[in-house]
Amino acid sequence: MLASQHERPLMVTYFPTSLKAFYMEPDPDNPDLVLGLDVLAPEGYGEIIGGSQRMHDHDKLVERIRQHELPREAFQWYLDIRKYGSFPHSGFGMGIERFVAWMCGLKHLRESIPYPLLYKIYP
Repeated sequence: MLASQHERPLMVTYFPTSLKAFYMEPDPDNPDLVLGLDVLAPEGYGEIIGGSQRMHDHDKLVERIRQHELPREAFQWYLDIRKYGSFPHSGFGMGIERFVAWMCGLKHLRESIPYPLLYKIYP
């Protein structure tokens, strides 16, 4: 709905903490929001980039995993990386196929995949 009101990509920031991944850093001025962003393409193509500042504090991560009711064992490797200290850092991911679909005006996302998806059942 937001993107349909604009002719160019739109950046959306400061999402509610409860709606985003456990590893996103809360805003120090308002802990109910995360330091994250999405770039939405117009014309209904959706999110083409998503990013955030990552939480670097081990104890905060443990608490967020608990709040999200996630199994700590599954994320132990991630916690181990932060256990002995980390520094503030950020990251993003770009949906290459969505970006290509939007730039080329393709009707369906499958048209932008650079190689065909072939399914074969192996014994």
